[in-house]
Amino acid sequence: MYFSRLALFKRGSVCALLASSFLAPLILGSVTARAEQVVNIYSYRQPFLINPLLEAFTKKTGIKTKVIFAKKGLIERIAAEGKLSPADILLTVDIGRLTGAVEKGIVQSVSSSALTDNIPAQYRSEKNDWFGLTVRSRVIYASKARVSQDKITYEELADPKWRGKICVRSGQHVYNVAMIAAMIKHHGKDWTKNWLEGVKANLARKPSGNDRAQVKAVFAGQCDLAIGNTYYMGKMQLNDKKPEQKKWAEAVKILFPNSHTRGAHVNVSGMILAKYAPNKEHAIKLMEFLASDEAQKIYAEVNHEYPVKPGVDWSALVKSWGTFKADPVSLDEIAKLRKEASLLVDETDFNAGPSS
Repeated sequence: MYFSRLALFKRGSVCALLASSFLAPLILGSVTARAEQVVNIYSYRQPFLINPLLEAFTKKTGIKTKVIFAKKGLIERIAAEGKLSPADILLTVDIGRLTGAVEKGIVQSVSSSALTDNIPAQYRSEKNDWFGLTVRSRVIYASKARVSQDKITYEELADPKWRGKICVRSGQHVYNVAMIAAMIKHHGKDWTKNWLEGVKANLARKPSGNDRAQVKAVFAGQCDLAIGNTYYMGKMQLNDKKPEQKKWAEAVKILFPNSHTRGAHVNVSGMILAKYAPNKEHAIKLMEFLASDEAQKIYAEVNHEYPVKPGVDWSALVKSWGTFKADPVSLDEIAKLRKEASLLVDETDFNAGPSS
């Protein structure tokens, strides 16, 4: 018994030694990774849109950034990775995706006066678990040749005078769901359902394509009005790789709906701090930088979006589109109505198009 226990002990010691030898580099690597001054970013926003900001941050602080970009699935990936996730920050667009991250349980709140002072309450969560970074408006692209009026409302889109003259992407796209949710907030569910049926009757074709495809349709004479986000105008106006898009942009003018009443519907691009962020301190520094005057100015110049921080100048290109009044309703309130809005799209069979 003595020899067997001793042998077992020696065998166990050898195994333990081997295991420790194997694990040591992994543990050391993990400690080194956490000790390194870095922020790991999961981003739905394309690298060229955020690289200028990240470069400025590293130059200012010495903290490096690493980015994983994907068009979809990042929220689910962070959730699947759980406590082992390397993600510190998630960058995304639209209130639906920001609140979707919250609902998935992958975020944590941030207590930072730099964030709450720079970002208006309507563009951040009441619990400070998501923050807007830039603002974009859901506007009407109107044909310069065929539409004489310079004012419009969202309500007017259901007017029979626009029968067969409106183009839009899928009603279930997050941009449109948020816009419909805003209509529910202002008018109630029943009224909005009737309105959505009116807009559907006025469509020139079945909803399809992206926002730029709607502007192309106006250029081609397929419709007179298109619904889209403001920053697409900048993307088209400056697209040297696809110069035909410059022609599309030249064919339309931007109408900011309801600017003379409650204001045009707006949405945001934004950020969240990951629940298990391994580099939390550095991540918060990056979040605060992105809400600073310096970063907001870069956002305005590079992305053709409106700075979320009041007082930061718009880019010259964005100024050329004219001034507008933003709907002051909180995006948190919009988020709560997204499910109802999505159901209305289905109930009205909106995506089937005008002839259904």
